[in-house]
This record gives sequence, C-alpha cells and structure tokens, in this order.
Amino acid sequence: MSFGAPAAARALAREVNEDGAGIVRDHPGRFGLFASLPLPDVDGALAEIAYAFDQLHADGVVLETHSHGVYLGDPRLEPVFAELNRRRAVVFVHPTSPVCWEHSALGRPRPMVEFVFDTARSVTDLLFAGTLERHPDLKVIVPHCGGALPVLADRINGFMRLFPPGEAEAPDAVAQLRRLYYDTAGPAFPRQVPALLGLADPDRLLYGSDYCWTPAEAAEAHAASFDTAPAPAPGTSWRSLTTANARTLFPRLAR
Repeated sequence: MSFGAPAAARALAREVNEDGAGIVRDHPGRFGLFASLPLPDVDGALAEIAYAFDQLHADGVVLETHSHGVYLGDPRLEPVFAELNRRRAVVFVHPTSPVCWEHSALGRPRPMVEFVFDTARSVTDLLFAGTLERHPDLKVIVPHCGGALPVLADRINGFMRLFPPGEAEAPDAVAQLRRLYYDTAGPAFPRQVPALLGLADPDRLLYGSDYCWTPAEAAEAHAASFDTAPAPAPGTSWRSLTTANARTLFPRLAR
C-alpha cells in the first residue's frame, strides 16, 4: 500500500537510519537508535522495519502523531502495528502539529499547546481503533509526561464506555494507558509529573531531556529539578528509578 510518491521519503528514512546506526557503532554503550519510517507509505514502512531491526539492530522506532494527516489509529496502518507487535518493538511516539494548526494555534508557538494535544489525540485514536488491545506486545512510549492524557484519561474512558468501538464489551481505556510508558521531557515539576503519577506507576516513567531542541541551559535546569523533587518511591531517586526503567525496556543498553 502506497500514498503518493514515496521514493523520497523512503530514501530519507534509510539515510537517517543508517546515519543513526553509525553513531551507535561509533559510540558503543552511549547511544541507541529509534528508526524512522516513511509513513504513511505502509509498504515502505514495512521494508524499513525489516532493514532497521535485522540489519541496523535498531532499539525501536519513532512515529509522529500523524503523517500527512494519517493518525496512528487509521486502519491503513494496521500492517505496520502488526509487524511491530510481532517483533515486540519499542514504539516512541512524538507529536507534530495537528492538521488544523493554522487555525488552532492562534499564532502562538505550536510546541507549547498543539503538541501536547496532538499526543492526546493520536493516542486516543489508537485506543478507539483497538490497536493497543490487538497488539499487547507493543511497548509504546508517550512523551512530555503524557501530554494532556493524564487529565483527560477518565473523560476518554467514559466516552469509550458510552461509545464502545465495536467490541461486545467496552474496553478500559485507563487500564490500557497504564500499560504504556511515559517520558518526562519538557516541564515536569511541580505539576506535570504528579498528574502523570495519578495515571501511570513509577516503573512506567522514563527520563527525557528534549535536548537539543531545548537549549542546554534549560535542559540542565530540567534535569536538576528531579534532584530537588520528592522521591518517586521509598528507597529510590528519580535518577535511579528512570535509569532502572530504561534498562528494563532496553536490555541491550544495560549490558
């Protein structure tokens, strides 16, 4: 299945994946690789999954919340998620501007609000599509403390019970969200992480810096905020917890 002229996207995905794999080889133990896929070109994405995992030994893939308006719950992407589930892959989801950003952003910086709501929009689409239920071996990482999901989870769950997406029994959206992983890039304290802990257990949280799009001094201040925050669990620090969680999710990097 192809969308438009996929050749340029396929070539770009291959180029950045090979460059990323080269960085991993040149700095063993320091970096990992999330492979890019030329979505919404499904055939190209399936070929790149095979190449990235079998030849480049990628640690996972990165997907944007939508590609040319095709959101992650779109049924056309089912073969991609089926293959990633077969490989028990780590799938890192990162937001981009929604298709309506020219109107919805009101001229304000898009990463400020539009990104966090597009994260919620795309993950909600996965929930309603049943993708996460059909593919329980996916290890999905949601960025930026879950975006707007922690405060919308109960609302999403309620609507899924009112309008179940075709199943005989309404799925539990909150239970599915609790199975996901969440990074802490962007503002994390004093409000975002406590809200996230109302949805996800501490063993589902990962550190994220958002560097280099976040300037170095801001990333350093973000890292320091974890050292002054209350400990996430008895006998742990945020550094020890998120390091242990990452090593569990990426056992290659723990060696």
